[in-house]
Amino acid sequence: MDTSDSAPRSAASGKPLRAHALRNRNALLAAAREAFTAGEVNVRIEEIARRAGVGVGTLYRHFETREALIEAVYRGRVDDLCAMAPHLLATLPPYEALRAFLEQLIAHAAESQGMAVALQTLMDRRSAVFAQARADMVEAIATLMTAAATAGAIRADIAPRTFFLAMGGICASHDQPGWEAEAHTVVRLLLDGLRHTGRDDEPGPPP
Repeated sequence: MDTSDSAPRSAASGKPLRAHALRNRNALLAAAREAFTAGEVNVRIEEIARRAGVGVGTLYRHFETREALIEAVYRGRVDDLCAMAPHLLATLPPYEALRAFLEQLIAHAAESQGMAVALQTLMDRRSAVFAQARADMVEAIATLMTAAATAGAIRADIAPRTFFLAMGGICASHDQPGWEAEAHTVVRLLLDGLRHTGRDDEPGPPP
């Protein structure tokens, strides 16, 4: 598959990055991701550049603003999450792949807790990165749900977007004490619901 259109590009020229520039960009993203995830919301741009082993000028050649760097970090985390979907399908039965992905989605939300303040800046600016991230996560869940439904492991009448909205409600509570254990419990309930056929002719619960 040709990925040239999605390859990282220079913020100044828009051209695809050469190998050395790409290494610098990846180092900056790794340093920023580690800092933001650890909750270092006030970390200075100069400190991120230092940790990445590059100069501040190099950082600004890749990311024109602090917000652009935060967006790229978040975008990378979502890309990593969504990339798990085809890998899980290649290594697990469809239903187990879906369950494993939902567990990773909870882990993604837990990691986002450290980035919450940084991400709030993007929310205040109504950054388009969130809409794209949601679309990509729905697409990943759709791929897994379709495979599981085709295998007869889950019902086929629930839209992936509906299921993602339910997961979003769980993950939005990541700032509450003990939420992660409760999130896994709710995921099990949701998966149980997906395994129910939903046919009208099924017997109801005992009186």
